[in-house]
Amino acid sequence: MQALSPELQAKAAKIKLLVLDVDGVLTDGRIFIRDNGEEVKSFHTLDGHGLKMLQQSGVQTAIITGRDAPSVGLRVKQLGINYYFKGIHDKRAAYAELRAQAGVEEHECAFVGDDVVDLPVMVRCGLPVAVPEAHWFTRQHAVYITQRSAGKGAVREVCDVIMQAQGTLEAALQEYVK
Repeated sequence: MQALSPELQAKAAKIKLLVLDVDGVLTDGRIFIRDNGEEVKSFHTLDGHGLKMLQQSGVQTAIITGRDAPSVGLRVKQLGINYYFKGIHDKRAAYAELRAQAGVEEHECAFVGDDVVDLPVMVRCGLPVAVPEAHWFTRQHAVYITQRSAGKGAVREVCDVIMQAQGTLEAALQEYVK
């Protein structure tokens, strides 16, 4: 794992809740729509396992998304994501409600986004993260931009960064080689 900058280390060490957008973060941003109207999304297993490891380390997870796709609800259940806000048009209000439910302060939250609709949360949270494909204005407001692409391990990278900063990553990884 790469060395974290002092700023990233300090911010990531405080994170108690990781909040994610879906399209363009957990997916590559493309939406496939079948003739019957069903949406099909593609999720990466690296992201899924990273979220499970992060949860096991004591960090809560959440999704705030503007869309309401059944496939996302299924993925949320598969991963045991703690909080799921779907069909949200005002992410700022949902974020305030989420923080109250989770019992965390803004500086204890990380958010991964890709577009300007994510900025109301990104500019308020303790660790704003963007994926490389994010809109240029969104990237300007990120403390960290992932090296991995959206839908291709970017979320796993963020999970690893948080766990590394909190000193839980190495022990979690060592469990797999015992």
